[in-house]
Amino acid sequence: MQQKRIAIFGSTGSIGKQTLEVIAAHPELFVAEILTAHSNESLLIEQALQFVPNIVVIGEIGKYAIVKKALEGKPIKVFAGEEALEQVAAMDCYDFMMAGIVGFAGLTPTLTAVENGKAVGLANKETLVVAGDIVMRIAKEKGAAIIPVDSEHSAIFQCLVGENNNPIEKIILTASGGPFLGKKSNFLANVKRDHALQHPNWAMGAKISIDSSTLMNKGLEMIEAKWLFNLEPHQIKVVVHAQSIIHSMVQFEDGSIKAQMGLPDMKLPIQYAMAFPQRLKNEFPRYHFDKPNTLTFDEPDIKTFRNLHLATEALHKGGNAPCVLNAANEIAVYAFLKNRIGFLDMTDLIERTLERIEFISNPTLNDYFETDGEARSYAASLIQL
Repeated sequence: MQQKRIAIFGSTGSIGKQTLEVIAAHPELFVAEILTAHSNESLLIEQALQFVPNIVVIGEIGKYAIVKKALEGKPIKVFAGEEALEQVAAMDCYDFMMAGIVGFAGLTPTLTAVENGKAVGLANKETLVVAGDIVMRIAKEKGAAIIPVDSEHSAIFQCLVGENNNPIEKIILTASGGPFLGKKSNFLANVKRDHALQHPNWAMGAKISIDSSTLMNKGLEMIEAKWLFNLEPHQIKVVVHAQSIIHSMVQFEDGSIKAQMGLPDMKLPIQYAMAFPQRLKNEFPRYHFDKPNTLTFDEPDIKTFRNLHLATEALHKGGNAPCVLNAANEIAVYAFLKNRIGFLDMTDLIERTLERIEFISNPTLNDYFETDGEARSYAASLIQL
């Protein structure tokens, strides 16, 4: 395996930091070529000094001078601004993009990489939630490999290796249930941000932690799975698996089910995507069968966690509905993290936005951008100042 030049878009986030851990463990196979961050200039500088990439990009233009000065004398090119992200994504100096930018902001650089035929490790599920039809069509046209990094989609991807001619009957996405598994609305009404951020199994960033606590994360994953694996909505099922040992499953037409298992550690799907089709030896903790363990599976409670219901409706409706869902959810999560709205208010805000924004059955890329802006504006207007 030749050394791969890795571009990490979102290097200061949870996925980005773990990607750098994998690179550090395999310096003969991977080198950090590009590092980008939105606003965490101190960590970006620290990472750049350690890994000495060819290029760094800081999204907030006002922090350019700080980063530039800190890296003075190093063979590192420094850029700033959202346009720079797109321009750098189009460069030919890297082999593999780790798409770790959170939310809608990750769409443009990821799409740019795909348009340039780059292999992409997709950790940003919102890219396919918002514009999966366009992204996957262009990926096919350009021969750009998209390898999922979400643990669930990585599991499905791994289960499908060697099964090219065997049609999928169903995929089963496993959900931990988050920190509030088994709780009802009267409990959720009083939930605060710090409690919602405490995921029982996974160490994740703030946004995805909140999405997990509302089950929106699983709804977004359903939509992502539709595009990644060319599925119809009825072929996608969610089950609650509180232990997070089975990361997802594929059921084939003969009734056989393949599952991918392992301890909850995002470095495994990250490493798998970067090294694919090879598997690399590592020292990650292993799951052991030498002690009593119980693996359970239950139906999700969509009456209490209505975000999953709203996402399922958007999946079936198609068009720009998932784009509206995602935009409203990003505003809702931001407001909740800022203590502007309550836990259950997030669902109400998303539902009202879905009802308000005009439905487009066959949107263009420009329609998606306009829909995103309109949905964000409306959702923000519902938040009490």
